[in-house]
Amino acid sequence: MADAVVLVSGGAAVTPFTDPDRASGSGLAAGNTLTALRAHLLERGAAVFTAPARIGDGEVREDAGWQGFADVPVVLPSEMTVNAVGGIDEGGARLAAFLRWLGEEHGLTDVDLVAHSMGGLFSRAAIRHLQGSGPSVHRLVTLGTPWEGSLLGDVLTGEISANDAAGDEGTAQILERSRSYAAENSQGAADQVSRRFLREWNAAQVGVLDTITVTAIGAGHFHAASAPLQLWPHDGLVSQRSARADDVPSEVLPRAVRHSFHDDVHSIFFADAFGLPWERALTWDPEVFAVVDDALQA
Repeated sequence: MADAVVLVSGGAAVTPFTDPDRASGSGLAAGNTLTALRAHLLERGAAVFTAPARIGDGEVREDAGWQGFADVPVVLPSEMTVNAVGGIDEGGARLAAFLRWLGEEHGLTDVDLVAHSMGGLFSRAAIRHLQGSGPSVHRLVTLGTPWEGSLLGDVLTGEISANDAAGDEGTAQILERSRSYAAENSQGAADQVSRRFLREWNAAQVGVLDTITVTAIGAGHFHAASAPLQLWPHDGLVSQRSARADDVPSEVLPRAVRHSFHDDVHSIFFADAFGLPWERALTWDPEVFAVVDDALQA
């Protein structure tokens, strides 16, 4: 394994900085995305850090929202804190600054990244920013990352709509709420997790992942129809095909291992919304954690 594992949360997530010994003193120790995965990796003996993220610019001191946290022992500056509703490249630059700080402060020369959702895109951008500086990245594991777009982004571009819900009530609800959710929360993120944007963005990433082994994990709890492929099956936010990076060109992603969890949803937000146990979320599923373990040991 590398010197450490760095966990990166996704869009609209609020995550405190944690290190192997310190985490939030109340609430979910590493936020509602990464707490279970962090605990698992610590039990496995890994040195685990979580990258700070928040909605908008600033520092992470608490999350007063759903399943939040408080009493953060170490607060890092905004320059190292990902704006989880901002653009991919901006988030990647801040994540790269955080990784450089980890290298300097904790003596890390190489790291593995495990990223959820848009965190996988932030991670890819950070890897590009790090070339020639900071710790090297050996492995990248993505959970539900929209490599080629998301339901949210593709609704905004008009490539899919509520008419594609195929009678599935949950999918219809998700698609119908996408525009209002983006208007209320996004500072660029929603527009950039569309297939239209990411096709061009991916084309500009040739060479970035050439030396990095990537494990791309997708889920497909919602499977009422088979078309369009950019929608079905999906985890509530990202299609299984997009999360597995099935159609990303080999010159962009030359070393990929792909896994599917057909019964899982994107996060505990979706599990809670649809009456599922949290263990059916990609970020909380012990079976997903076993795949992550294997990926980090490969």
